[in-house]
Amino acid sequence: MKKVVIFGAGPTGLTAAYELLKYGKGRYEVAVLEKDSEYVGGIARTVKYKDYYFDIGGHRFFSKTKEIEDWWQEIMGEDFLLRPRLSRWYYRKKFFSYPIQPFEILRVFGLFDTLQMFLGYLKVQLFPIKPEKNLADYYTNQFGTFLAKPFFIDYNEKLWGIPCSELSMDFGKQRVKGLSLTSAVVSYFKKVLKLERRGEIKSLIGEFKYPKHGPGMLWGKVKNLVEGKGGEVKMGAEVVKIKHNNFKITSVVIRYADGREEDIGGDYFLSTLPFKELVQIMEPAPPQEVLDAANILKFRDFITVALIINRADLFPDNWIYTHDEDMKPIRVQNFNNWSPFMVPDPKTTCLGFEYVCTKGDELWNLSDEEMIKQAVSDLEKAGFAKREEVKDGRVVRLTHVYPIYTVGYKEKVRLIRDYLGKFNQQNRYQLQPIGRGGMHRYNNMDHSMMTAMLAVKNIMGGDYDIWSVNEDAEYHEEKKSSTKT
Repeated sequence: MKKVVIFGAGPTGLTAAYELLKYGKGRYEVAVLEKDSEYVGGIARTVKYKDYYFDIGGHRFFSKTKEIEDWWQEIMGEDFLLRPRLSRWYYRKKFFSYPIQPFEILRVFGLFDTLQMFLGYLKVQLFPIKPEKNLADYYTNQFGTFLAKPFFIDYNEKLWGIPCSELSMDFGKQRVKGLSLTSAVVSYFKKVLKLERRGEIKSLIGEFKYPKHGPGMLWGKVKNLVEGKGGEVKMGAEVVKIKHNNFKITSVVIRYADGREEDIGGDYFLSTLPFKELVQIMEPAPPQEVLDAANILKFRDFITVALIINRADLFPDNWIYTHDEDMKPIRVQNFNNWSPFMVPDPKTTCLGFEYVCTKGDELWNLSDEEMIKQAVSDLEKAGFAKREEVKDGRVVRLTHVYPIYTVGYKEKVRLIRDYLGKFNQQNRYQLQPIGRGGMHRYNNMDHSMMTAMLAVKNIMGGDYDIWSVNEDAEYHEEKKSSTKT
């Protein structure tokens, strides 16, 4: 029996473990190593606090791949709810749709600013930035300077912590593919006049499926299924060293919270560790140029502050993107609207204020009490509720949540990939990095799961390129028009 060792019990690692045990027909021994001592699910965990449940990041269960949707349904059964979707942008103390609609532009900005916006957009259409070198150039050409700055450039600088001039265009092309000011206006009037053609973007999805008690409910069930099929999930087991000889992994060293270390051998290894860390913990160390490339790759970290508020029905959205300059969070989640089972008292509301930072910076180093005060301040700035209505709060911090697409990152990823590929030349598919952090790729959950499924097929004799997953994926969960012409 071959042994497969999986680093990480997030969606990607648990999907791989489940698939191996389900389809491997008793041929594989599976061990999943999870650093966290309490939670599985990675950034798709659900935290429970005084019978309130909150999702870290907000995870929609929607996929264009039927195999993934069927997989979720198989696990969750009747606990998989169909939920209405509403998300808007918040700017200048006003809500508006995304993509923004023509008449909303006038309402939010007024006549004078709206005129400037369209003149600015006309200018970049006549004289676009060529060549586009970075994310700022891309957004400016797509939306014009006036619209691009508050909604895309400033917002992304808050998200990534560096100027958009230092970020690769890949992020924009992946997340807002097919959208521009022109496409938004044209799409709006085609919808009004019912002129959509087959295959055109009709609208963002109006509903999605969601586990009754959040995504952590699903991943907890998968963990139990893995263990029920004979797999092992070691909690509180951090992978600290990967031993290898002549491009063959001989064992990995894990460290428990009490300092104990253990060597674990295996035949195949699937890694969801941050891509840079995978090579940084190898023994012997990779060539210096590989380590230098790894040191350049960066991640952004994440803080969620859940506020429990003594008022119901604050707003109808599942989540809101906060673009106001004086607000620090990037989004505000309303967990009541994700699932009514997340909030035990229907007379209260649980909001999640999401802050992006870098471990060790000023925001990260704030105490929990100070972070709750920050969230309460942002709550009042937005006008959602009053300070005295806040009943309680809880802070959750996570590292390595968002891989940063700095200019030139692809070359660094490629260099590391070429080095890691040598582990598969003598021992076919012995080492495969998978998932968002594992591949340094801003995948959605379903894309990350698909990399796990393909990696498992490779272990079982297939030959799939996991790096092709999401290579040209569209971020918008659009419906396709079925109108015949």
